[in-house]
Amino acid sequence: MTLAEAAAEANDLAERGAERELATLRSQWDDDLEADARSGNYQERAVAYRAIGQFRFRQKLELLRRGLEDQSPACRGSALISLELLSRDAPGPVNSVRPLLHTLADSDPNQAVRRLAIVCLRNSSPQRDTMVLLHGLSESDEQDEELRAAAKRVAAGLKKKAAAR
Repeated sequence: MTLAEAAAEANDLAERGAERELATLRSQWDDDLEADARSGNYQERAVAYRAIGQFRFRQKLELLRRGLEDQSPACRGSALISLELLSRDAPGPVNSVRPLLHTLADSDPNQAVRRLAIVCLRNSSPQRDTMVLLHGLSESDEQDEELRAAAKRVAAGLKKKAAAR
């Protein structure tokens, strides 16, 4: 079984709520995941960063941070997908890397990475600096149409969250 296959199985276990089996799978794949995240091959790193979310490995947030700073857009994207998954229930993981997400959303050279960073911000606490950034991106004619639309949607969702408090 490959790491990608184990991660898919872990995701299924997590969705079914099979915590004991998920914990067993995590312990079996922990070292391989760490090794692949440090690989010189960007494809192996991308699979590892994606697997962190599929395994629901909250203990690997520092490793995900490294993925957000990876030179490869595929690795940054995989790390963002995992970060979004890990932050669905609580904003802590996203809030812990908020400045980095702001930088990725505002200036990453890859448009898909920028949109994924914006999607991650959806799970954050509604803070003024994030709202200002998203509003600016949604109003800028210099930005890609899809990016503006994503920023507008996320800003509206955060505004609604703030009003509910």
